[in-house]
Order: sequence, then structure tokens, then C-alpha cells
Amino acid sequence: MGEALPPPGEAVDVLMDRVGEPFTTRLLSDRRGSRAWKVQGPKGAVALKANSPDDETSRDKAAEMAQEDDHLVRLTDAGALNPDYRVDAGSWEGGRWLAVRWVDGAPMWQAFALARGPEGDRPSVRPWLLGVARTWAERLARMHAAGWAHADVQPTNALITNDGCAAVIDYALACGPNDGPRLPYRGALTHTTAPEIADAILATTPDTHIQAEAPADVWGLGATLFWCWTGHRPVSYEDGTPREDKLKAIGKAATLPLDDIRPWPFPQFEDVIRACLAASPEHRPSSADLAALLGES
Repeated sequence: MGEALPPPGEAVDVLMDRVGEPFTTRLLSDRRGSRAWKVQGPKGAVALKANSPDDETSRDKAAEMAQEDDHLVRLTDAGALNPDYRVDAGSWEGGRWLAVRWVDGAPMWQAFALARGPEGDRPSVRPWLLGVARTWAERLARMHAAGWAHADVQPTNALITNDGCAAVIDYALACGPNDGPRLPYRGALTHTTAPEIADAILATTPDTHIQAEAPADVWGLGATLFWCWTGHRPVSYEDGTPREDKLKAIGKAATLPLDDIRPWPFPQFEDVIRACLAASPEHRPSSADLAALLGES
């Protein structure tokens, strides 16, 4: 599979010094107009992604990749992101490519598999769950303190490392201060979209940019924890429901009763989720307050 869809040669030429030789490339994903590879050598590994030139959405994905690179530079300059995260970026004959530091971690849905079942009700799992929530809140707090929102808080954008920490990835849709020309933000994954973002999407034209704010990230964090722990999305609708109707349901801010679908009782974790999913943005804790509260656990 990796040989059939090799990474851009222009990117590989740049990254050889970073990872060393001999190196290997492994295709990780090929969907929605972009591809991602792991490039690994004796000096280390990076995650490389590029737009798919043969995909009809490739032009938007190339622009999105350039936008993410701009965000990474600005977030690093603002002290909201570790300087070693962004590796390099550039153009290739098919569009744009971006390389970031490789994170050894499990996708959040996979990492929460044990916690989703009754066998997860054990002393070792409880502090682990709180630690994942705390470290994710800490990562968001750094962005929020600099005036940024991640704007795409969802299960696929957190990798859980072996020490139980959440590593946040994918900053393409982030919303920052003094943004120049950019792709209009129209929400991200529907299931973790905050009610105020859902309402704004429904009330504006498709080319209108919606500036996501920190409380929307907090709602997304609560929705993600809810979903990955219970196995249910926080707002009820059928998979085949049109996105507009899903957004209308989310805008009502009526989430499923956590007591009815939790895999096992964990009042402290449930309180965190409920606080994040408060209907009004002003009633949600800040990410910094949430991190501090969880740090006292």
C-alpha cells in the first residue's frame, strides 16, 4: 500500500537529514483529499501529510495544509506549542506537504476501549481517565491563553501516550487572533460541535467565517470524553440524519442523560463532563480552571 502511494519526493528529500538513512515510509491514511505517512529512520520519525492531487477536494486540502503550517508557526511564536512539533513544510508538484513530530500514542477511541466496558471499573482506570482529561485541558489552556481556539477537538485529534497523557494534533482549523485571509471555519466534526457553533453555522451562509472561541473547545472536550467513555455521541440523532438537522439538535443543547448510558459510575469524571457540556459558553469552566481542578484530584 505504501509503495503504491509513496510520499512526495520533494518532502522526502527534505526529511532525509531529519530521520537519517536508511528510512522507511508507511502510508497511514488516504481519505478526504489528504494522505498521511510515517517516515522513520535511525534518527527518529515524523508524520508527513500531503494533499491527494487526484482528489476533487485537493485544492482545498492544499490550502488547508498551508493554513495549518501558518498556524503552527504562529502558535509556536506565541508560546502555545512546543517548538519541536513543527518539522518542515513545502510545496510539491501536486500541492502542499507538512511534516510534524511523530507522536507515539493510541487514538483516543482505541485507548478508551477498556474504560467503555464494565471491566473498566477498577482503581487503575479512574486516575488514568482523569489524567487524560487534565493533560488535554492543559494543552488547550496554552492555546487559549494565547488567544487561540483549536476548533477541532474530537477523538481523532488526541493521541494517548503510554504514560496516559493526551497529545493534541491537527491544527488546520484553529482560530487565532488577527487572522488574515483564511479558509472559512464552518465547524469541524459534527458530533463534537458546540451548540453556539452549530447555531452560527445554521444562521450564516457557507462562505461566512465563524470565529471559534475557547468555550467551544471545552464543549468539544466534554463531548469527546462523553463519547469515548460511554460509546454514545452526546446528542442523539441517527447516522443518516442530514448535517443541518444534526446541527439543529446540537443547538438545542439537550445531551443524553449520562446516568443512563455510563458504563460504570464515576461521579468525579461525570461532573467534569457535565461541566464541559453546559449549554451556555459562560457556564463552562475555562480550560485552565479545568486543568487545575483535575490536577487536584
